[in-house]
Amino acid sequence: MAICGIDEAGRGPLAGPVVAAAVVLPAKGRPKGLDDSKQLTAEAREDLALRIRAVGVVGVGVASVEEIDALNILRASHLAMQRAFAALPHAPVAALIDGNMAPDLPCPVEWVIDGDAIVPLISAASIIAKVERDRIMNELCGVYPGYAFSKHKGYSTPEHQDALRRLGPCAIHRKSFRPVQLAMDLKRAI
Repeated sequence: MAICGIDEAGRGPLAGPVVAAAVVLPAKGRPKGLDDSKQLTAEAREDLALRIRAVGVVGVGVASVEEIDALNILRASHLAMQRAFAALPHAPVAALIDGNMAPDLPCPVEWVIDGDAIVPLISAASIIAKVERDRIMNELCGVYPGYAFSKHKGYSTPEHQDALRRLGPCAIHRKSFRPVQLAMDLKRAI
């Protein structure tokens, strides 16, 4: 009777999709070092993602920038979580989800505040989601040069803010996010 952990990556950035992962791990033989993905180096996340995939079952779900702008980031995050759950080959009997709200799933759901730091199944999902989203942003960096997406992954860093001012938003910027709206207004005013 499998229970999965679910978490997302990419709620806060100004650009790119939100990515969720659902992970089922065996009771024994789980990778050591599982933690909140934000507390790990990129190298540690990559290594753990390989080890998670080697012993576990993983489903990944993505909600696009267009879906984020149409639904809002919370609903888009829940949509990505639902897609991650649906991507698992066998439906778990329950899901543990990071946060204080959870999407509708076809099983009992328990949300856990700071679950990515204290529940290994959620930590594993956090790591997979972050690694997958980072991979997407690295690929998009080549498609949209000048924004340095491979460095900041779409987060609102000074470098990203400067690129927004200079270049204006590109196709993967979240038009519903205030800093992007301000950059669009600035470009129109010039």
